[in-house]
Order: sequence, then structure tokens, then C-alpha cells
Amino acid sequence: MKPPGLTVVAPGDREIVMTRAFDAPRELVFEAWTLPDRLVRWYGVFGGWELVVCEIDLRVGGSCRFLWRGPEGEIGLRGVYRDIAPPERIVMTAAYDEHWYPGDETSTTTFVEDRGKTTVTTRLLYQSRDARDAVLRSPMEKGVAGGYDSLDQLLAELAG
Repeated sequence: MKPPGLTVVAPGDREIVMTRAFDAPRELVFEAWTLPDRLVRWYGVFGGWELVVCEIDLRVGGSCRFLWRGPEGEIGLRGVYRDIAPPERIVMTAAYDEHWYPGDETSTTTFVEDRGKTTVTTRLLYQSRDARDAVLRSPMEKGVAGGYDSLDQLLAELAG
């Protein structure tokens, strides 16, 4: 049975919480989240978009750089890892190259396994309600859902 799709909620004034379950052990999901050769196959990759730059220095204080290219141009993101507890948690700050909302975001992603299925929860914290609301008005949810569908396919391939 396929796990349910993405859920997105906005608790409080500055947060977005996204949750989705994957039919794979958390070590495999964590690797898909942190290894560049796997990320380029799913992270924001759908509908003509591809991840053309994927640089990760996965350590506290290390940085990451992502650049997507697609039908509407390019989107770049830079981040810094604040906490890493493999395969349980990743905390990072991030900002887009073109600031389309004020400030940056802090994301905390957790990986919880139960009977071979992994629930991924990402809590995004913004500097203001206006920033959070700008993200909610964007096509973010569609993009995350599309990327997670690509991740589903990758995990099935890796597990198979």
C-alpha cells in the first residue's frame, strides 16, 4: 500500500510544516537527502526542472549550493548546516539567490522509521509572518510534492 501524499500545515505565525511518508528505511531516505548523486535525481526534479548544481559539505558549519534550471529560468539556493544527526535530523539555514520573500529560512528535517517506512517532516521557520505567507502563496507545495514523487521513484529503484 502506497503511503499518503504530502501534507502542508501552517502552525503559528512563522512556520510551515510538511510531512510525507516513504516506503523505504530511513537510512536510505537520509542518503537520498544528503548524497549529491542521489539529490540530483529527485530534489525539485520534475516538470522539466533539473538540479544542475548540487554541492554539499555535510557537516555542522558546512554549506550547500543548489541551482535548478527549468522552463521558467533558474532558481538558486545557498544554505549552511547547523545540526546533523544521521539518519535522524538535518537543521540548516537557507536563502534563495533572488530574495522573493524577506529574510532566510531555517529548516529542520526529521526522519522517523516505523516498520520499514520513513516519515519525513520538514519544519520551515521564517523571520516573519509576511515571509511565511509569501511562501504559502507561491507554488512551493506543488514543487515539493513533485520532487517527493521523484524521490518515491528513486527509493523504489534503490530498494529494488
